Amino acid sequence: MGSSFENKSIKRLCIGLLAHVDAGKTTLSEAMLYRGGCLRRLGRVDHQDAFLDTEALERERGITIFSKQAVLSLPDLELTLLDTPGHVDFSSEMERTLQVLDYAILVISGTGGVQGHTQTLWRLLARYQIPTFLFVNKMDLDGSDQALRLSELRQRLDDGCASFGPNQPEAAIHEIAAMCDESILEQYLEHGTVSDSDIQALIWQRKLFPCYFGSALHLDGVDEFLSGLSRYTISPSYPAKFGAKVYKIARDSQGNRLTYLKMTGGSLRVKDSLSSQDGGWTEKVDQIRIYSGSRFQTTDQISAGTVCAVTGLSQTRPGQGLGVEPESALPSLEPVLTYQLILPPDCDPHDAMRRLSQLEEEDPQLHLVWDEHARELRLQLMGEIQLEILRRVIEERFRLKVSFGPGSIVYKETIATPAEGVGHFEPLRHYAEVHLLLEPGERGSGLQFDTVCSEDTLDRNWQRLILTHLEEKVHRGVLTGSPITDLSITLLAGRAHPKHTEGGDFRQATYRAVRHGLMQAQSVLLEPYYSIRLELPAETVGRAMTDLQQRFGTLEAPELDGDRAVLAGSAPVSTMGNYWQEVASYTRGEGRLTCTVQGYAPCHNPEEVIAALGYDSQRDVDNPADSVFCAHGAGFVVPWEQVRDYMHIDTGLRLDQAAEPEPEAPPVRRTSYAGSAAEDKELQAIFERTYGPVKRRDFRPPPRPSEEEVRHPIRPQKQGPEYLLVDGYNIIFAWDELKSVAQDNVDAARRMLMDLLCSYQGYKQCVVILVFDAYKVPRSTGEVSRYHNIYVVYTKEAETADTYIERATYEIAREHRVRVATSDGLEQLIILGHGALRVSARAFHEEMDRVSGAISELITAQNRKNRDLDQIRHRAEIKSKKLYS
Repeated sequence: MGSSFENKSIKRLCIGLLAHVDAGKTTLSEAMLYRGGCLRRLGRVDHQDAFLDTEALERERGITIFSKQAVLSLPDLELTLLDTPGHVDFSSEMERTLQVLDYAILVISGTGGVQGHTQTLWRLLARYQIPTFLFVNKMDLDGSDQALRLSELRQRLDDGCASFGPNQPEAAIHEIAAMCDESILEQYLEHGTVSDSDIQALIWQRKLFPCYFGSALHLDGVDEFLSGLSRYTISPSYPAKFGAKVYKIARDSQGNRLTYLKMTGGSLRVKDSLSSQDGGWTEKVDQIRIYSGSRFQTTDQISAGTVCAVTGLSQTRPGQGLGVEPESALPSLEPVLTYQLILPPDCDPHDAMRRLSQLEEEDPQLHLVWDEHARELRLQLMGEIQLEILRRVIEERFRLKVSFGPGSIVYKETIATPAEGVGHFEPLRHYAEVHLLLEPGERGSGLQFDTVCSEDTLDRNWQRLILTHLEEKVHRGVLTGSPITDLSITLLAGRAHPKHTEGGDFRQATYRAVRHGLMQAQSVLLEPYYSIRLELPAETVGRAMTDLQQRFGTLEAPELDGDRAVLAGSAPVSTMGNYWQEVASYTRGEGRLTCTVQGYAPCHNPEEVIAALGYDSQRDVDNPADSVFCAHGAGFVVPWEQVRDYMHIDTGLRLDQAAEPEPEAPPVRRTSYAGSAAEDKELQAIFERTYGPVKRRDFRPPPRPSEEEVRHPIRPQKQGPEYLLVDGYNIIFAWDELKSVAQDNVDAARRMLMDLLCSYQGYKQCVVILVFDAYKVPRSTGEVSRYHNIYVVYTKEAETADTYIERATYEIAREHRVRVATSDGLEQLIILGHGALRVSARAFHEEMDRVSGAISELITAQNRKNRDLDQIRHRAEIKSKKLYS
């Protein structure tokens, strides 16, 4: 929200409750409201009478579908609780709520622990920088273990997770808090305590995450949790100028449009006029409602920090900033499945589209569109549960019995090479020309727009209009017609006519310039990927790894814990389908598969998808790449391949030339000439008799390369962890200390190298693969084994290490950065040809020495910190002895 904080006698906070489904989030909200005196009777989700389950659908299914608001007043704290959906299918509703929170409460199941969606929520809380308290629920059930859960929270979420429960001594809390910040640690070593204000600041800065344990159903630990919220939270301070953030659009039972917002500055009165920041609309506030569950109270005025619903506004949208509040960034969670919406036979699709547009107002992620080519309505959803809920909502609100076609994947497109797109629109008495630079963006960056166009070339107002046109439309790619993403689009130049240019002319020119650039660039088809976590019996790991590899997944090394194993990795959404059913079958119900949307990456089968969709970019009349020019009083269309020959502006950008290395000039043998002026004239006369008179030209310096040529390199696309492949015996016999050991015992030398690489991997956090030739290992079968944190490969019989490394480099270097440590000259040439980086044995030895030195420094620093902790404990023991003596 961009607000600072200050202490106040009565704190007013907006706190959201988040959880993986079935962690007991709504039960906790019920317990907090009951113990806070807001409820006379404690409701239950399974009894269908929970205070915040206000919708019939929620009571039937026992899950939260829509975010709800409740007001909880404590002696020194006024809380607005926002209960958010826990099911992954309703993640967009949850994410919209995050943008108005002061604090968050993350509820963890004491039996289930940290699950896949829990980690997604944690990443979102980090993205929005929301201070977080944790409540570990269901600690009354068998299988719950406080020490185990706390260890898991620290390992899988953050080291700053610390127990703040009633059984935790004050001194222990102070000690944990001191370890989160160097300056507070120094104060603690000097005075022996940490103030509440310091703990509050650590929580606000997301360095410390208080954890409470209990059972919300039995009210165990709830009072202590409420006390902790009162003690360790601080009120934000807000500017005097009016500001508000819209986070939700809904309708009440009478059909009134409700705009849910949080005040982030100033105050708001009934009948005040509100405007969009671009001045596009101005409307008056009719009513201000403060909701608590399904009931509300009206008020005439609200101040900063208040969460309310407003009537009278028809143009607002989720994520919109009003007044001084900026717009929200695009949500990170988005639907990956698209469905055909099948209407009743007698229903007019355009009328249905108009009525159903209310749903898209409330959930912009639905992306309800009319597909003119297929003559059908389509929308995007997160999963099957959301589809069932939406069917019920449409039937109850609009009296339409709809069905849905089979789901398909939402593909996207991006580019791998930069391109300049030109759009020209010049029918008679119209004129606009636009030049855009399209560049590949970082994966997950979306679309970024900018301008480097001089205002001497094109007026600022026209430039703003072009940027508006870039943002207002979903631009389609040229491979499948899917939306484009992960691009940077920069306005290079443009031209308007002093008399004939209108706003719509630049819209046409801008759209055509984008399309023209896409037609020239190298396009890449993207598909959504799941981040997967599979917990299962150890004996079924082989089956699971084979299944996921066949589904084009990538996996990390299995984590083994007794008779259980955990597989983590990623796989295309399109290949996972109902794999959870297979997992349940071959693990006899003991496996647990968690899939969360990770984002978009290059499609695993682009040719097959492109052929199946059958999109023809040349025939897409709604997205033309051609331009319109004018001659002899009439406009004419120029095909996109020829537009450069007709354009009126030359930006000087030559991406095709810049991509080609300049040939080296051949060595020139220099000689000196010392002829007289008379000899020069004689030579000139001979030259002119032979070839004609010499025409002299003024000196013109060679043209300078444009800024764009120099400024816009092609960005590398490889991401993910770096791989290091080590030719084992090559390194052993190249390093003197290993070579001397190998002369007596090769096994000992191998083990020394493996231990050194384990330390190296722990510091560098890369994937290390150590390869040994088979001929020195009797009866080798080519197995890959895990040695602590590295992989060790013994090649098959008759297969050498360099052959294995050559093959592995070829496969891995497609997607990841690869380095190979070896001193084999032929092998170095091969791996360089595959795009890997070669590290000589000598250079790798020097790098290993540097890493060892850095590790020694870390150990020394840690030892110093341990000594400080020993001093802390010693002082605490002395204090306690004095207290009880």
